Amino acid sequence: MNLGIIGQAAGLFAVTNIDDILILALFFAQGAGHRGSTRKIVIGQYLGFTAILAVAIAAAFGATFLPESAIPYLGLLPLALGLKAAWQAWKNHRDGEDDEETDAKEGGPSPLEVAAVTFANGGDNIGVYVPVFATAGVGGMSVYAVVFLVLVAIWCFAGRFFATRPVIAKALSRWGHVLLPLVLITIGLLILVQGGAFGI
Repeated sequence: MNLGIIGQAAGLFAVTNIDDILILALFFAQGAGHRGSTRKIVIGQYLGFTAILAVAIAAAFGATFLPESAIPYLGLLPLALGLKAAWQAWKNHRDGEDDEETDAKEGGPSPLEVAAVTFANGGDNIGVYVPVFATAGVGGMSVYAVVFLVLVAIWCFAGRFFATRPVIAKALSRWGHVLLPLVLITIGLLILVQGGAFGI
């Protein structure tokens, strides 16, 4: 196995997924104290990233399941989830429920919510991965895929690590219900605007 390709794959993953650590930390903070929330977040992250890989690999072989013009509209996924989270936070604040009661009822994010945000946030990743995969050949592409999937686990660990540091955990516990919708809405809008969706 070529160490050069492994290094390139690790570098490419890190550069294209650095923002995912913040999102994962927010998800882990939202699911803190709930049995099974870590498993749900990790499953969701793998589902979303596997979908990104599948689309990029298919496109590298010439198949286009997702037209390039459709990629900016993926921003609607995190935007919708962010608006839903903002509405839930506002409703709970208005009803006078504290965060602990809210968290106890919600049990953290579902795997599909995490997968949707991961996939939508990875729309630009697809554009970067396709030419790299196309020139790497089947063997190189396999190395990239394996390295990426291993690094997804490390990214999940890093997100959970940050979410459980006392200072960060306290801040996320206090402000996570505001930060999560804000981050998701911002990501959604950035994807829409940068991609020129709706003629923006």
